[in-house]
Amino acid sequence: MYTYKQVKVKAPLLEGNDRFILNIDNHQEIMEALADFARRQKIQSGVVEGIGAISEATFRFLDPATKQYVDKTFQEQMEITNLTGNFSRKEGEVYLHVHLTCSRRDYTCVGGHLLSARVNGACELLVTDFGLTSVGRRFDPETGLNLYDI
Repeated sequence: MYTYKQVKVKAPLLEGNDRFILNIDNHQEIMEALADFARRQKIQSGVVEGIGAISEATFRFLDPATKQYVDKTFQEQMEITNLTGNFSRKEGEVYLHVHLTCSRRDYTCVGGHLLSARVNGACELLVTDFGLTSVGRRFDPETGLNLYDI
């Protein structure tokens, strides 16, 4: 599903945080692999960033007026120009909040809140685990979102 390597960081600002280089295998689903990695590493809170290539992606958009979600799937080869997100916990389980921007063959971009994406080529990520800092999620009825509970 993936391979990883722990990174030793010399930057004082990052001291105490574990960092990992994570390579998600070809044809694997990104969100599943990230959730599995977070569970196995016992990540309570952290961030992820990366690049790569995918063959399909499903994004979710929240309409703030109706508080209804609209999902859209793109099935085409795309380059990941930016993957950024965070790890937290909701009811004790891993909670991923990831956004993805992808470039298409015609150099236009699509992106948004990522529900799923399948690697087709490479997916190279950098994960920072905030260590013992635990961050939860709570539902906010005003926005309809699961916000940080800090």
